[in-house]
Amino acid sequence: MRTDNLPIYRVTYELLKRITQNTRNFPRDLKPTLGENLRQETVDIIVYVYRANFSKDRRKEYTHIILEKVQTVEMMLRLCVDMQLISKSKHGNLIEMTDQIGKQAQGWAKSAK
Repeated sequence: MRTDNLPIYRVTYELLKRITQNTRNFPRDLKPTLGENLRQETVDIIVYVYRANFSKDRRKEYTHIILEKVQTVEMMLRLCVDMQLISKSKHGNLIEMTDQIGKQAQGWAKSAK
């Protein structure tokens, strides 16, 4: 099965696009740290979605990593709002996407038991 057809992949890819758009205008001192870390964590989620999709024997392990990384992204996004780097409405939209990713990953984790 192709990973790019999976709903979890499509939502994660859209999240990466939006985070990339939103971090473009971060201040110079935060772009290479907070901005890049946010993008990298989201890229990592996509990588683990691929791995979980193709490695049935390690799916549970990979889904736990996905869930951990989703929580990390959510924490970083909360920091972005607190520092007024993104608006509360953009934050809400991004958190809706992380919620979707988390729910789908939890479904994978349950099915992998």
